[in-house]
Amino acid sequence: MDPILIGEMLAALMFFGVIGFLLLGFPVAFTLAGVSLLFGLVGIGFGVFDPSNFGSLPNRYIGFMTNEVLVAVPLFIFMGVMLERSQIAEQLLMTMGKLFGNMRGGLGFSVVIVGAMLAASTGVVGATVVTMGLISLPAMLRAGYDPKLATGVICASGTLGQIIPPSTVLIFMGDMLAGINSQVQMAKGNFAPSPVSVGDLFAGALLPGILLVSLYMGYVLFKAVTAPASCPATPVPADEKGQLLRDFFVALVPPLLLILAVLGSILGGIATPTEAASVGAVGAMVLAALRWRLSFRILRETMIATATITSMVFIILLGASVFSIVFRMMGGDNLVHEFLSNLPGGPLAAVAVVMIIMFFLGFILDTFEIIFIVIPITAPVLLMLDIDPIWLGVLVGVNLQTSFLTPPFGFALFYLRGVAPADLPTSAIYKGILPFVMLQVVAIAILFAFPQIVTWLPKLIAG
Repeated sequence: MDPILIGEMLAALMFFGVIGFLLLGFPVAFTLAGVSLLFGLVGIGFGVFDPSNFGSLPNRYIGFMTNEVLVAVPLFIFMGVMLERSQIAEQLLMTMGKLFGNMRGGLGFSVVIVGAMLAASTGVVGATVVTMGLISLPAMLRAGYDPKLATGVICASGTLGQIIPPSTVLIFMGDMLAGINSQVQMAKGNFAPSPVSVGDLFAGALLPGILLVSLYMGYVLFKAVTAPASCPATPVPADEKGQLLRDFFVALVPPLLLILAVLGSILGGIATPTEAASVGAVGAMVLAALRWRLSFRILRETMIATATITSMVFIILLGASVFSIVFRMMGGDNLVHEFLSNLPGGPLAAVAVVMIIMFFLGFILDTFEIIFIVIPITAPVLLMLDIDPIWLGVLVGVNLQTSFLTPPFGFALFYLRGVAPADLPTSAIYKGILPFVMLQVVAIAILFAFPQIVTWLPKLIAG
């Protein structure tokens, strides 16, 4: 049998083997590395894989550890965890709830707005969902909200941190797409390509993030009009109205200043994402200190949580590196290239197929697992077909936001289930997210039809 065909068959089997072992419950990082090593040994036996390819792994790992862009990841995680400890989210939720209380759906609007603000200032999905679940869900259920609407809007708003900058997912994707785009352009004979940066991806994701927020609020408004009993008004007591304006400014101004300091410096070209992340981390500690919430115990808890989350993400990245090397060296990238290049409908059809595959992978894999596996395999082919890397990265980011919401492994569902009242059925949570998953699909379709929503702001900033 043709060695090239054997290699491509082994690469395809390895991909499905990884999926199968993950469904059996094995840890992601060790599954990626272990299954890849196993298939690498089989490939050596068939003479279709050179074991010397593993020699590039140490340099790859050192490259990850010394990559200045990726230093922003633990810094942004630290900022998010510290802000969660400083109780900014609690004050925002309570104040916004009072501000919109006289409107039907007011609590739903407040959850979406606070979710967007927390996404722009923290980007930590788990902390946002848990915080809003602990504070907003009981208030919404007491007010008579439909449990499905209450849980759906909390889960969906909590996942906005995946697409609204500063998103750790966009940092990894920006770093990967920058390298892939450079290689692809050089392969096409362009030795002075326009660089792609994390800042470009942040700028491109800003309007799609606002689009998602608008769709969520539009759905709450639709429910308020068509089914007012599902989201009744919660009038503010007369004795609390007097200090509502003061509470609003006290709750709103600090996170807004932090957002402007972090995102404004990145989008304005004043600072790199890593430099802005360090400012954000210091700013989060300052806000915690102003609230008398900064102590050695809280600092220690924040550092431990940051180290735990960062280690989890990077160990997946290391395992995915083994997978990428074995898959590509056995001819898997040629297989993907032939498949995507020969699709009827051209480059846009290829992008659509990749988006559909990623959407369904989101049912069984986490966001980081998908980008570390799929992006290195598909992005070189798509960029070779002249797909805009910024548009592709943002489209993937919006798509993978659904992985936090889709059962059976939607982490936002688990986070909310862990803090929801015991008498709230899990089925209500699962049913509640369905409209919001559909809204995310609508957002993907809009961005697919109108790429300018993504590309306009990066081009404007670039001058």
